[in-house]
Formats: sequence, C-alpha cells, structure tokens
Amino acid sequence: MKSLLRFVFCLVTVGSVYAAGPAPSRPNILFIAVDDLRPEFGAYGASYVKSPNLDRIAKAGITFNRAYCQQAVCSPTRSSLMTGTRPDTTKVWDLETHFRAALPDVVTLGQHFKNHGYFVQGMGKIYHGSLDDAPTWSVPWQSARGQAYGLPETLALNNRQSAAAPAAGGAGRRAERNRQEPNPRNSRGPAFEGADVPDEIFTDGGNARLAVATLGELAKKQQPFFLAVGFSKPHLPFVAPKKYWDLYDPEKIQLASNKFRPKEAPNFAILPGGELRNYHGIPEGSIPDDLARQLKHGYYAAISYMDAQLGLVLDELDRLDLAKNTIVILWGDHGWKLGEHDAWCKHSNTESDTNSALLLSVPGMKHAGAKATGLVEFVDIYPTLAELAGLPLPNHLEGLSFKPLLDDPARSWKSAAFSQYPRSGNSATGGIPLMGYSMSTERYRLTVWLHRNDASKVAAIELYDHQTDPQENVNVANDPANRELVDQLMAQWREGWRGAQRSITKS
Repeated sequence: MKSLLRFVFCLVTVGSVYAAGPAPSRPNILFIAVDDLRPEFGAYGASYVKSPNLDRIAKAGITFNRAYCQQAVCSPTRSSLMTGTRPDTTKVWDLETHFRAALPDVVTLGQHFKNHGYFVQGMGKIYHGSLDDAPTWSVPWQSARGQAYGLPETLALNNRQSAAAPAAGGAGRRAERNRQEPNPRNSRGPAFEGADVPDEIFTDGGNARLAVATLGELAKKQQPFFLAVGFSKPHLPFVAPKKYWDLYDPEKIQLASNKFRPKEAPNFAILPGGELRNYHGIPEGSIPDDLARQLKHGYYAAISYMDAQLGLVLDELDRLDLAKNTIVILWGDHGWKLGEHDAWCKHSNTESDTNSALLLSVPGMKHAGAKATGLVEFVDIYPTLAELAGLPLPNHLEGLSFKPLLDDPARSWKSAAFSQYPRSGNSATGGIPLMGYSMSTERYRLTVWLHRNDASKVAAIELYDHQTDPQENVNVANDPANRELVDQLMAQWREGWRGAQRSITKS
C-alpha cells in the first residue's frame, strides 16, 4: 500500500511540474534596449547612418514608424515599459524613484514570463542606473564593465572633472537638479571621442560578448528564454572606436534646419539640453555649427558601434539555430534632439523626443520588411509580447497588444498616443511646478500644461499640425481660427488613453 501511494505521489508531482512548465512550442524572446536611439537610421529611411544590423531586424520584421514612449527620459520610460503602466501610475517622473515604491506588487514584463516557465536573464542597461528590479529575473542581472573613454588622457580629464564638480547649493538643490539632469555642469570628460581602440574595451562591447556567451548556455536549457540585452550607446558621451567615425564624411553631415524655438510656444516647453552641458568643452547657449557637426558625427559613430555589437548577438542567435523560434524586439528608450529647436538631448514632449525607434521580428511573419504607420505606445510592448508567446494578460496593464498590426501593417490603430514631461517650479514657470501632458494623433500634437498641485488649472496649451508643420515650429493653439479644433482635441485629450483604446475595440 505504501509503495502504491508513493507511486501515485510521484505521478502527481511529475504531472504538476509538467503542467506548470512551458509549452515546448513557446518562442524565445530576445529583448534589446538601446539608450537614446532616435528613429534615424537605415530602417527609417536614413541611409546615411550605417546600421546594417538594425536594418537586418527590420528586414526580417516590422518597423514601427509611429511608436511613442510615455516620458522622454531614461528611468520613467523604462519603468513604464517594463511594468506595462504609465508614469502617473508608476509615480516615476525622475531618475531617482523606483517604481516599486508606488507598485510594490506589480508583475513586470520579465517577471510575467518567468512566472510562466521562461528563464529570464538580463544584462546591460534595462532599468536605469542602480534601479534594478530583482523579481524581474531568474538569475541576478549583470553588466560588463567598460571604460568611459579610450585614451588615457581623456580618462584622466574625466576623472579630474568628476573630482572637481561643484557642490554649491547643498544636497537639497543637487537632489532637485538630479531628478532631471544627473550630473553637475562640466562634471565629465569630453562629449565625444574617436580613439583607435578595440570594441570590447567599452561597456557595449563587453555586454555583447556576455550576451553571446549567455546564448550558448541558454541553448542548452530545456525551457524557453527571455534574454534582455541593454546597449548604452548612442547615449552621451559619443564615444566609439575610430573605425566607426571613419564611416562618415563630416562634410556631408547635415545640421538641423530649425535652429530656433517653436514660435508662440511657452518658454518652458523645450529646455536647451542641460545634460549635454555636463561634458567638458560644451558652452552655454546655442551650440556653434562646427561643434554641432562634430556632435552629430559622434552620435552616428556611436550608433554604428552599437550596431556592430548587436550584430555579434544576432550572428550567435543564427549560429545556434535559435532564430527560427525567437522573437526579436528592439526599442530605443525615447527619441533625442540633435539641434532641433536649438536644443539637444531629450526632456520634452516634442516629436523628436517622444517618437521612438521600435523594431519587431516574429518567426514566420508574412509581412517581413513592412513598415507600420499606426500609432503604438511603449506601454503596449508588454501585452504584445505576452500575446505573441501565448501568455495570459495581467489585469494591471495600461496598454494594448498591437499584434493585429503584424497581420495588417497598413491599418490604422490607436486614435492617439500619450506622453508627458514635468517642469519644476522655476522662473520660466512662474515658480509653479507643471506637468505637460501630450497627445499625438495621426495629424496633430496637443500638449496641455497643468499645474501639478492643482490639475484643474491650465498653464499653457501647445498645438502643432504635422500636415503643414512636421517639425513643430509654430504653436497654433492660440490662433482664433483654430478655436473649434482645439476644443475638439481637448475633448479627445480628456478621454485619454482609455478612450484611444476604446476607439480600436469599437472599430
């Protein structure tokens, strides 16, 4: 009798383990994050940017032309994407707050896959800085260590600048400044460098090689994997080995044609790019054209360097015969200004900052190489990957799967996408903290600036018509001829992201 009970117990135990395990046909996920990558490379029509491996993903998948992040700065956008919720839910609007302070029990994207039988591993920049999230991973997150610069003299300058960074203003003021700009002025080395050094001395080169080694280990496991690989470039400083700089002729690099702030816009709508001024040799005020050309050259070289590291990972995926059952998704965490509106970096609600790079390749997809023009949001990535893997959707999600666009890339999708960006109370805002809530439709961008302490008060409204003004050079919200249009868009804005999702379910 005891033997029979022991036998039955074993059957039940094995059956339970098997039932809890993954289905053999579930796809692997290669989840690639790229820091500060705006949608300006080959897949987006910018053939002058050398990006063969980014373009390789696009050729095998779909390029999303109108993908929007929820806040154009590192930690808020990554927290939003990884939780499937928006910044006002995560309460992450800065570079210091962890989303688990507001959402202690939220199930992140990686955690959801882990809970459904996936082996989930992360490396490189997935979450921002030290704000990792241990429950996301099956094993502790890791990252390669690399040099900030290639040349000894540049490293020495960087160390001197960091050591001499001014501490004036006290800890309180520094903490407030760090919420949006993480370093004091002139606290780092130069903004760019092109030394003749090997790829692997920098962090992205190390993380690519770590990912290659990890793929070899994952291929041996009898369970599907979710591998998250974060690349840091083209984030400042624009450091890349010389061979990537040599891919570009500086005389052919075009500067932004709208080197001026949007007309009729509030002066707090766009900041000049304080993050860039953290680096040695960057002046206050407008960036001279010769320096602007060097900066763009460095940005493109950094993309090409990152792209080459990405190629190592994709090559290994092919070599191990894993590509046939692996979904590859690549996203740039937000856009980036390269002199547009006489500004640099991110930190605003402009199209340049919120419109982000998004590529998705699914094995066997029938529209490989297509471009999707429908409006999608980064908060939609979580439900999309879950649906593609056959996983249930958690109830907390604030996005919507865009899987139907894979079958019909040309169809319209959401009626609007939503982003936001805060402004601390300063002289530009009259001392009043503001939050700018931005809505992008197929034709317009509407941004409503609300008092953070009293959301019933509107400080300013911006409206740009992308049909006549794709660069967002003139705010037409205050034009009496647009009064009815503003009223219509304001009504749609009040419906918010829920209204935009309802517009799909009704169609």
